[in-house]
Amino acid sequence: MILILKPDVTEEQISHVLEKMEQLGLQAHLSRGTHRTIVGVIGDEDQLRSEPLLAIPGVKQVVPVMPAYKLASLDAHPKSSVVKVGNVEIGDGKLGMIAGPCAVESAERMNHIAKQIRQAGANLLRGGAYKPRTSPYSFQGLGEEGLKVLRDAGQAHDLPVVTEVTDPRLVETVAKYADMLQVGARNMQNFVLLTEVGRSGKPVLLKRGMSATVEDWLMSAEYVLSQGNPNVVLCERGIKSYDRSTRNLLDLAAVAVVKRLSHLPVIVDPSHATGRPDLIPDCAFAGVAVGADGIHIEVHDCPEEAKSDGPQALLPHEYAEVVQRMKSLAELMGKTISNS
Repeated sequence: MILILKPDVTEEQISHVLEKMEQLGLQAHLSRGTHRTIVGVIGDEDQLRSEPLLAIPGVKQVVPVMPAYKLASLDAHPKSSVVKVGNVEIGDGKLGMIAGPCAVESAERMNHIAKQIRQAGANLLRGGAYKPRTSPYSFQGLGEEGLKVLRDAGQAHDLPVVTEVTDPRLVETVAKYADMLQVGARNMQNFVLLTEVGRSGKPVLLKRGMSATVEDWLMSAEYVLSQGNPNVVLCERGIKSYDRSTRNLLDLAAVAVVKRLSHLPVIVDPSHATGRPDLIPDCAFAGVAVGADGIHIEVHDCPEEAKSDGPQALLPHEYAEVVQRMKSLAELMGKTISNS
């Protein structure tokens, strides 16, 4: 960490800063320049963050050298991580292709969709059993019965399943049925929930909050990692924007930024980002082109009958076309669709 001192700092204040660092058990190195004086501090930055350093007389600015998200950073883990979900690997050149309806609606429909997306080339099945909806009057999901339906459909078609957990009290229940736990955008900074999914040991799909910065996102991942669970996959699903032409704004630059800051795999969800089936294919390809490790797409066999997010779902044959084109792009990028 670097302490930048005020231009009018006195010798007495400099001595006090150095003494304060010594009291904290840290090494301080004073450097006097033509225009500014700085103190380089070596030691536990976590301890420094808990101290009111800006309150020390003569200190103008505090500049961290290491990111606060220590476990999620490339400094801690220079090699790209690979997260295994069932028999599917995500990261380091292996693409996770997550597909399925927004919500689990019935056993018959779930089984039908699972069969079709498996034939199309998907390697992970998604479906919501607990639905955090904007309106309390909207369909809220089938609960544990929906989890059983999702699990059975996944097992029938050799697809590991991912589903959202919305409440810390439900983590144990959801973990009994799911191969991967999803933390949705609305819960990205629900730190109690993040801690509990971390303790579950299950792979975690962490969606970016609708107004979250990249640092916010990585700090949320840090909560999961700090529980000894290294299996975190990040998901860019669009952020809020003033532009009403799409449901959200797909921030592809954030994908490229994350790949330069973190070793964690990151995937793209063009369904929630755009809300428009006509834009989903192009945005999916763009995501992989900037470095994404997979794609999350909503698929429904009859969108007009869907109980949640039907207007943004692809039909199974449309999804199959996306996967076929994705295979060509993946080959060009030196990647493969895992377990395809």
